[in-house]
Amino acid sequence: MTKALRDFRHALPLELLRAREAAMARFRPMLREHGLTEQQWRVIRTLADEDKIDAGELANRSMLLAPSLTRILQFLEKEGLVRRKPDSRDQRRSVLTLTPDGRDVFLSVGPDSERCYAEIETEFGKNQLEELYQLLAAFYTALGRNLPEPGKNRGPGVRID
Repeated sequence: MTKALRDFRHALPLELLRAREAAMARFRPMLREHGLTEQQWRVIRTLADEDKIDAGELANRSMLLAPSLTRILQFLEKEGLVRRKPDSRDQRRSVLTLTPDGRDVFLSVGPDSERCYAEIETEFGKNQLEELYQLLAAFYTALGRNLPEPGKNRGPGVRID
């Protein structure tokens, strides 16, 4: 006799996806108003925190697969929001930075993003949101040790972008 599966409502991957979708439902309309996809915003947001970063580290920090990041970077470079230049210490590598126009986009979207966070805090509770961040960090730390690097291929059909 085989053991029955847990109740479908307690399927952890589905619950995490539902939570992600609930959160992103708050951000997507705002990003659309700015003409951005969530993936483009993640790249801009990540680059805003760094003076310069290589594509591998950008993929890791923005949780994007390398092929997706390549496509997004091509678009953002064409739009004049991101600049790629050779690394001064290693000419085989290139580094990415936000252009002044990219920084302007970041500064324009930032306050609207913070309003989304404020709405979430109001509805969910500031303390609960902080506890959720802590729980998610502990969860990832406990289970994420054997995962491939975020920017690397995670296997067939596994995408977070």
